[in-house]
Amino acid sequence: MPFPRASGILLHPTSLPSRFGIGDLGPEAYRFVDFLAATRQHLWQVLPLGPTGHGNSPYLCYSAMAGNPLLISLEELCEHSLLYPDELHELEHFSPHQVDFDQVMPIKMRLLERAATRFDDVASAEDRAALAQFSEECHFWVDEFAFFMALKNAHGGAGWTEWPRDIARREPEAMAEWREKLASDIFCHKFLQFEFHRQWQALRQYARDRQIQIIGDIPIYVAHDSVDVWAYPENFMLDEETLAPAQMAGVPPDYFSETGQLWGNPTYNWEVLKKSGFNWWIQRINALLGYVDIIRVDHFRGLQAYWSVPAGETTAIHGQWVEAPGTELFEAIRQTFGKLPVMAEDLGMITPEVEALRDEFEFPGMKILHFAFGGGSDNPYLPFNYVENSVVYTGTHDNDTTVGWFEKMPDYERDRLQQYLGCISPEGIHWSLIRLALLSVSNQAIIPLQDLLGYGSDCRMNTPGLSDGNWGWRYEAKVLTDEVSDRLRSLTELSNRATASMD
Repeated sequence: MPFPRASGILLHPTSLPSRFGIGDLGPEAYRFVDFLAATRQHLWQVLPLGPTGHGNSPYLCYSAMAGNPLLISLEELCEHSLLYPDELHELEHFSPHQVDFDQVMPIKMRLLERAATRFDDVASAEDRAALAQFSEECHFWVDEFAFFMALKNAHGGAGWTEWPRDIARREPEAMAEWREKLASDIFCHKFLQFEFHRQWQALRQYARDRQIQIIGDIPIYVAHDSVDVWAYPENFMLDEETLAPAQMAGVPPDYFSETGQLWGNPTYNWEVLKKSGFNWWIQRINALLGYVDIIRVDHFRGLQAYWSVPAGETTAIHGQWVEAPGTELFEAIRQTFGKLPVMAEDLGMITPEVEALRDEFEFPGMKILHFAFGGGSDNPYLPFNYVENSVVYTGTHDNDTTVGWFEKMPDYERDRLQQYLGCISPEGIHWSLIRLALLSVSNQAIIPLQDLLGYGSDCRMNTPGLSDGNWGWRYEAKVLTDEVSDRLRSLTELSNRATASMD
């Protein structure tokens, strides 16, 4: 569906300022919303909100429907007497610039577990009723997720295929035995999901009251080590004996990689999903729409056709294209929800069939200015080739920052850029590209916060292909100055993006 002309900022909540080592849903999240409102922004784009696993990537989560407990505000828990302020001091010595996940995670999880154990003692009748209502409304996923995480803890964090065979295969007797044995830990994980939900909904309503919508992100594939694959193995292409992926997701060899990319996620068993009326996907969309207003579908092309690589391969070379039932899936979703507030990440190897699927449902595609200045005048990322029903970015979480990109540009592309711009803004190349994005015809323009602040490569969020050093960038509250605010507001008003109605 086409969206009104508006603009916004890309910032994952882990990047927010906080005294406790990682951004959270506490006071600084509300101050960021205030900044968006003051600059007349109407969109806040975040990365996937799920509980991250090894590598801390929000695109590889233990659940496609749960929230990340690391985002829970400890200050909010103190206000509910679930924690005490003097218990938070352990987390106050970490860097304000980078999340040290290995150090922060165990300390924060210990505090969160402590808060869960106090719920029975301090919770009001209203809190208990709210938890019961949450459990009922989210029963499709929260019961299995809490059980899965409790089992993972009980088995030293091992992947579910390494658990004893009876529980890995969900045999009824083993399930009943482990549920009873792990009851307190199961409650802990359910409580943390409730608390994430409560805090996120309060923040979301605060944003809505200021005409700001949240754009969420849905990775097309889920991690093999996730509750979704353990609880619903029939939905995925798994080996019947080992339960490992029988077919793995990836992308074929191209200009950037002679061997392609082998992601390792199991591909979907679309025949089974179709027979269920795409129930798991509909539940997934329903869960996400409980948190966000608009959904960005990552690797959208995989819902038209996907690259499937057989088990045992170490590269993506020997895969093949397999058609996916994208039209049937989106029709089922539309029949359930009535409208499809979806943006399509249509980057990479895009065919006319992928474009047809996108256009059939009027999903806006993505335009990346960092990709615009190689090639000729037919480059689809050059602004004069845009259509209104699109979303323009200076760059995404997978790109270098604009300042870092500009410093590393080949001479040919730099010359093209300078010819296109006429001159570089005296405020810096980042403001030149922000201006280009905001003044384009694309209905939505999204700017990574790093670009708004003019930061270099050391502040990029993710470098694809590197397993370490990603996802940790944070900013300090003091950098959102009046000067930055005034300049962004002025450009937003100039580009007719300030008055969007986001109802």
